[in-house]
Amino acid sequence: MKTLLLVRHAKSSHSLGMASDFDRPLNDRGFREASEMGKKLFKSKTSIDQFVSSPALRAKTTAELFADEYDRKMKEIFFIPALYNAAPEDFSDAIRSIKDSFHHIALFSHNPGITDFASSLTRTQITQMPTCSVFAVTAEIDSWKDFASAEKRFLFFLKPE
Repeated sequence: MKTLLLVRHAKSSHSLGMASDFDRPLNDRGFREASEMGKKLFKSKTSIDQFVSSPALRAKTTAELFADEYDRKMKEIFFIPALYNAAPEDFSDAIRSIKDSFHHIALFSHNPGITDFASSLTRTQITQMPTCSVFAVTAEIDSWKDFASAEKRFLFFLKPE
């Protein structure tokens, strides 16, 4: 059995003078909500074996804050460049690349791709993944390579309060 948690990055800053979209940092609300959501998942005993993220600063920082709640180190986060501005097929490719020894992954990325991908997984449809929300599914598979074609079961959808 494999479990996938899709996490949209936390709220980022749109301050003037940002070097690029890729380098946008989290704002104060983003830092607070990412810590709170990571803590909420940890306290609910939601397992995460592997953290996978877009390398864009806002996704990377969100992943780091979640990992910190699980007492994991930044060097343990697996960064996949294709998760920045990813289309649904990019998510499938990224998931296929995960080692099968990991059973519960949290994948951090961006809209609109993450919402589109989440909505394609089960009959549970969402129109928008707000910042720092988590959409979770499970599949009765042994290998991540089989995830795309496997039947998935919706577990939960959490949004910051």
